[in-house]
Amino acid sequence: IDAAIISSEVNTFYLSEIKFSNGYIFITREEFYILVDFRYYESTLKKSNGLTVLCFDDFKETIARLIKKHKATNIIMESNRISLTRSYYFESIFDSCGAKLIKTSQLDDALESMRTIKSEKEIEKIKIAQEISQETFLRTLPMIKEGITERDIALELEIFMKKNGAESAAFDLIVASGKNSSLPHAEPTNKPVRKGDLLTIDMGAIFEGYNSDMTRTIAVGEVSDEQREVYNIVLAAQESALNVLASGISAKEVDDAARKIINRAGYKDCFGHAVGHGVGLEIHEKPSLSPKSNFTLKPYMVVTIEPGIYIRGKFGVRIEDMVLITDNGFKNLTSLEKNLIIV
Repeated sequence: IDAAIISSEVNTFYLSEIKFSNGYIFITREEFYILVDFRYYESTLKKSNGLTVLCFDDFKETIARLIKKHKATNIIMESNRISLTRSYYFESIFDSCGAKLIKTSQLDDALESMRTIKSEKEIEKIKIAQEISQETFLRTLPMIKEGITERDIALELEIFMKKNGAESAAFDLIVASGKNSSLPHAEPTNKPVRKGDLLTIDMGAIFEGYNSDMTRTIAVGEVSDEQREVYNIVLAAQESALNVLASGISAKEVDDAARKIINRAGYKDCFGHAVGHGVGLEIHEKPSLSPKSNFTLKPYMVVTIEPGIYIRGKFGVRIEDMVLITDNGFKNLTSLEKNLIIV
């Protein structure tokens, strides 16, 4: 491999700490280039910290010149983040320069592996994003009462997050009450919250490019024996997963610890997703904490622990914390109450 071209926004930001939506990073053994068009040139140059920034009018001409300058004959790109049309486009450029595209996932694998281990700077941004989410949740709780709609709750959450320093919500917020809470990825509707509903709120904020993720399920007005029992099973499953969480443990073991509690309680068919996932520049990153995962947890990974039980047509419960793997175990970045809250 003589050179690499990185084109996805998430990976160009990771490598340069600069946001641009129409640009590339070109890396050779000698140089690190940021290639942007006129719209981003001045702002990128100001933030470049000595990196070489080139403004292109004709990208094809610019990249061909750099390929020839560095005598690059074997070039790698992100295979998971480029369309077939774009790969043909780059192949034609490379061919015209006597170079070839190396078709492999090697670059994706390398970048994903790098991104799983967070720097102190990245961890601090994730912590701030989580603090924004928690403050938003607590400020919104008093507003949740019978008659308010799921959509209105979601809107208030997003407004509070942005007022408190978030760039935006980390994803389309999940606010699901009553029967809707049995849908793991329910979208907020105009359904009013009713007395006796369980209400699941899955939310996260973005701060300086980094995401947070948390879920709490609360009860409105009153809670049935069945609802409380299911809630306590999910809480026990999460605590079981947290109890085994440590550097050197396989992600599968963490999933198994939670899944066994739910299965033994008779809800095997009501938990169909992984117990967790990595969080960083993307809301879902590696490692996956699933029954088929082959990842080993390492210090400075940030992951979620989010078991759930979803009873079709009745209700659902999910409890999600975001945690930092450390040399001696883990640090829970989510400090909200986990005993069932009744509003």
